[in-house]
Amino acid sequence: MSYNDLFIRACRGEHVDRLPVWYMRQAGRYDPDYRKIKENYSLLEICRQPELAAEVTMMPVKKLGVDAAILYSDIMNPVASIGIDFDIVANVGPVIHNPVHTAADVAKLKPIDVEGDLSHVLETIRILDRELDVPLITFAGAPFTIASYLIEGRPSKSYIKTKTMMYAEPKVWFSLMDKLGDMVIAYLRAHMAVGGKAFQLFDSWVGALAPHDFRTYVLPTIERIFDELSDLPQPKIYFPGVASGELLPALRNVKANVIGLDWRVSIAEGRSRLGGGFGVQGNLDPYVLTAPIEVVKAHAKAIIDDGIQEPGFVFNLGHGLFPEASLDKLRELTAFVHDYSAEAIAAAKPSKQEEVAHG
Repeated sequence: MSYNDLFIRACRGEHVDRLPVWYMRQAGRYDPDYRKIKENYSLLEICRQPELAAEVTMMPVKKLGVDAAILYSDIMNPVASIGIDFDIVANVGPVIHNPVHTAADVAKLKPIDVEGDLSHVLETIRILDRELDVPLITFAGAPFTIASYLIEGRPSKSYIKTKTMMYAEPKVWFSLMDKLGDMVIAYLRAHMAVGGKAFQLFDSWVGALAPHDFRTYVLPTIERIFDELSDLPQPKIYFPGVASGELLPALRNVKANVIGLDWRVSIAEGRSRLGGGFGVQGNLDPYVLTAPIEVVKAHAKAIIDDGIQEPGFVFNLGHGLFPEASLDKLRELTAFVHDYSAEAIAAAKPSKQEEVAHG
C-alpha cells in the first residue's frame, strides 16, 4: 500500500508538487452515512467503540480524497479522566455537571490516566495506523478552550465566568491552567506513542481574549505544552481558533511547526504577523461552501496563490465544517486544490535555463 506523506512534508516546510488538503471536522454531519450512524449512537458512544470510531475517521479520506485523516473524537474526551462529569448535548455542546469555580474544585482534579480511562482512544489510533494510507492527525483541546467549558458549565459567548476567574482569582486560574496543561501533554504524548503522525492543539475560543490577556494568562501554558512535546518527531499544529489574528505576533516562540489561520487574516498577513519560521494552515471561510462551486474555486485559488509563495502550506478551512455543507462540493474542492496547486507550483519553478543563467 503506497503511503501519501504530502501533509507531513508540507508541515515540515519541504518541497511538495501539490498542496495537501484536509478539513477540520471532516468526519461529520455533512455526510449522509455519518448521519445514519448518529441515528443509533451518540458522539461519545462512537468514541468508545474503536472499530466504529476508526471507520468514521476513514470515511472522508475515502470519499473526499483528502491528504490526512483526523481522529474522530471530541476535545472533551480527556476531561472525564481528570474528574469532570459532562455530556455532549445536541444543539448545545458540552454541558458540565460539576463546573470548576473555586480553588477547591481545581484541587479535586486528578492527573489523567490515558491508558486506564482512554484506552479506547488509543486503540482507535492503533487501528488507524494499520489501515490508513495517509497520516493520522490526533488532537487535544487547548487549556483556555477547555477551561471555558469547565468554568462556564456550557458553551458561552461572553466567557464572563472564565474572565472573572482570570482577573479576580489568578492563582486559581494558573493552577487550573497547570493541570489542564499536564493533561494535554500526557494525552498527546500517548497518541504519538501508538501511531499518531501529527497533532493539532485546538484553541477554538481563545480569540475572545485581548492580546495582553492572552500573553499573560494563556500563552505560558501553550509554550510549555509545545516545549515539553518538542522531543517528539511528529509535526505539531497550533490552531488559535476564530478571530485570533491579533494574537498571532505573540506566538513567535511557540515550538509548533504549523499555525492554523482563520479567514479573517490572509495567508501573507498571517505569515508576516508570525514572523516566519512556521508553516501555515488555512483558511477558507467554511460558509463559502454555500456558494456555487465556481465561487468556491475562486476563493480557493486566491488562498492557494497566497499559500504557495513560501514553503510550508496546508490547505484547510478557517474553522470546522458545518452540517449543511455539500459532500459533492467538498470532493470537487479537494480535486481543485490538488490540480490547481500542482499547476501553480510547477509554473512557479524556475526553468533550467533560468537556473543556469543565475548561476
